[in-house]
Amino acid sequence: MHKPTLDGLPAPQRYGAIFTIVIGITMAVLDGAIANVALPTIARDLNASPASSIWIVNAYQIAIVISLLSLSFLGDMFGYRRVYQVGLVLFTFTSLACALSDSLLTLTLARVAQGFGGAALMSVNTALIRLIYPYRQLGRGMGINSFVVAVSSAAGPTIAAAILSVASWQWLFFINIPLGIIALLLALRYLPANAPRNEKPKFDLPSAVMNALTFGLLISALSGFAQGQSYKLILAEVVVLLITGTLFVRRQLRLTSPLLPVDLLRIPLFSLSIGTSICSFCAQMLAMVSLPFFLQSVLGRSEVETGLLLTPWPLATMVMAPLAGYLIERVHAGLLGGLGMVMMAVGLFALALLPSSPSDLDIIWRMALCGAGFGLFQSPNNHTIIASAPRHRSGGASGMLGTARLLGQSSGAAFVALLFNLFDNSGTHMSLLLAGILAVAAAVVSSLRLSQPRNA
Repeated sequence: MHKPTLDGLPAPQRYGAIFTIVIGITMAVLDGAIANVALPTIARDLNASPASSIWIVNAYQIAIVISLLSLSFLGDMFGYRRVYQVGLVLFTFTSLACALSDSLLTLTLARVAQGFGGAALMSVNTALIRLIYPYRQLGRGMGINSFVVAVSSAAGPTIAAAILSVASWQWLFFINIPLGIIALLLALRYLPANAPRNEKPKFDLPSAVMNALTFGLLISALSGFAQGQSYKLILAEVVVLLITGTLFVRRQLRLTSPLLPVDLLRIPLFSLSIGTSICSFCAQMLAMVSLPFFLQSVLGRSEVETGLLLTPWPLATMVMAPLAGYLIERVHAGLLGGLGMVMMAVGLFALALLPSSPSDLDIIWRMALCGAGFGLFQSPNNHTIIASAPRHRSGGASGMLGTARLLGQSSGAAFVALLFNLFDNSGTHMSLLLAGILAVAAAVVSSLRLSQPRNA
């Protein structure tokens, strides 16, 4: 076990520790993205209807959202290293359970448990990076993390299609088992322990229950709305959500160590960065969900061509995210984030205004511009969220970062469904325009951070 200092871990151990984080977070994010592609195959294999098979995706996502903040709080209490290791064990075993499932019910239950394992990994990964890297190089660690999250999210469908072309859907889950074992062995050897604390924060069970209800109902209402469920059911969910959410926030304001870190939201730099994160992931999801429909249904491209035409986005993010991680050490995050979101907005509006018969190059440069802008924004933004929180509250900040991403992505997916229902054939066009507007809003909010000192 290695004790971190303000200067992080020494170089060889640092590389082992960051590699552990990369494997864990890749598995957790990918498993949220790959199941979408396999849904028709899994539904057919398990004799489930397409509507009920959506629970394979929803169960994982809801489990993560309802437990993310509670697990990040437990990280502040018992150590980020311990929570991460437990997450790896749970994620690996439940991946095996998913692969061996023989009915929709067993697979859905296994996905719920797998979601809790994924949440443990996501809840403390950025808090661990703060312990792993020296403060002056924290931007590089956040750059690597942003790169992995963005690429895993965007490349998930392509990776899933590649696995399904040579193997059964069970291998989407089997592949996690050797990766999980490797990550656990690395975690036991390299991950640092938290700095000692004089007193542990107390875990508040009513807050955890209200947190689960608030975020669970929010995601359930959004996905139900997107899938055209009964409006009475959605309205009931929204009413319960508003009541529970109000009681939850009021309780957090009274606690000295709140589960939902409302006290951190009083730091302008932190709250502005969370706001831009939600907007950016909502914009990304609007584009990523609607573009495959546009490329196949409107432009008549094949599934393989669609996958290849979407690839410049994650590739450009791969190049830009680590570069942005280096730049944050020299340039204000508000400026980098604002420029990144302007680039992404230009790319999204350019996609919305594509000619009726575009060439591959017409599509590729627009995709690359979106990806480069997203990469330039994401690393500095995540760095600012973590660095602007007090060091002993890194777990809470890490949990908020993950929650903002998931809320943005869930909202984006729901907006696509709404726009497709309202505008039929023009749904993709409207989705891209809304994504561009959200990217402009994120650029404006990001630029407001220029009035704040670089390190709150």
